[in-house]
Amino acid sequence: MLYLTLIICFVLSILITPLIKKFALVMGATDQPSQRKIHQTIMPRLGGLAIFISFMVGMIFLRPESPSFVAIMLGCLIIVGTGILDDLFELSARYKLVGELAAAITVVFWGDLQVNFVNLPFGGQLEFGLFSIPITIIWIVGITNAINLIDGLDGLAAGVSSIALITISGMAILQGNVFVVTVGLILLASTLGFLFYNFHPASIFMGDTGALFLGFSISVLSLLGFKNVTFISFIVPIIILGVPISDTIFAILRRIINKTPLSAPDKFHLHHCMLRLGFTHRQAVLLIYALAAFFGLVAVIYSQARLGGAFFLMAIVILLIELIAEKIGLMGKDFHPLLKIMRNLRSTAIRNRP
Repeated sequence: MLYLTLIICFVLSILITPLIKKFALVMGATDQPSQRKIHQTIMPRLGGLAIFISFMVGMIFLRPESPSFVAIMLGCLIIVGTGILDDLFELSARYKLVGELAAAITVVFWGDLQVNFVNLPFGGQLEFGLFSIPITIIWIVGITNAINLIDGLDGLAAGVSSIALITISGMAILQGNVFVVTVGLILLASTLGFLFYNFHPASIFMGDTGALFLGFSISVLSLLGFKNVTFISFIVPIIILGVPISDTIFAILRRIINKTPLSAPDKFHLHHCMLRLGFTHRQAVLLIYALAAFFGLVAVIYSQARLGGAFFLMAIVILLIELIAEKIGLMGKDFHPLLKIMRNLRSTAIRNRP
């Protein structure tokens, strides 16, 4: 039954996306070319509605069992409603945040989805207590916006989300978490069907309807799959979502360094940097796909590693992320502290050479 449902979701997403495209054009839900945008023509957005409809059909068919099922579905409705309003009327960041918080609070309180504690590597537990609620809400809202931020090139957010869903679903299979596997695969099939029209050259954008929905769903699935476990497993979803999380963190740091508002747009996100390096649109997307797949592979290895190996692997990954960020200009054109240290060390070594 699962396989049949996945096929139905995939085919349905392919069939209804052209209808959503016509609907978006009629409703005026379009993306206009601008200095910040990559595309040069008017593009219909609202494509995420096709992903959501296909996903809901799959969920109705299978109705996977979980105490959080109703709360998650309601949260999805709230976040998709927020995305639709934004695609139609371009909501301010404040109102979008209200919708995101409402969706997060719904699953946290009604669905009883909270990160209450983490088993520490050297024994004992770190109890979050009253902080469990804000930590969980911050995670959901943060990942929701992280996926939204990388939605800057054709097929980028859909592809990176698909890779994250494959990793989460695969690890859930190993853990025997039937609910996460079922929901993750249904969402994956629905997203891949939409990607048929969204990959470069795209004929429709997912808009905030899709980006917010995917970000929210992935954040919830990662919590369901990895909450209240060991410290190592607690880090796994962060690694899986390494691309959007890294891009978001560097965007925040970049704005702090440049003393600009956190909500101020710029053209120094990962995909912008790739294009400035001379990669084509398609090449940039495929390279970021490869980077997302690399993070997924690291997450799987990390989850199976022993304590010492896990910390060593994490240190290498963080160092690699910083080097790549400085090399491609993710922190800005003139901010390269680690590269400067490495150059100074190399110069010193050359001068001291006999």
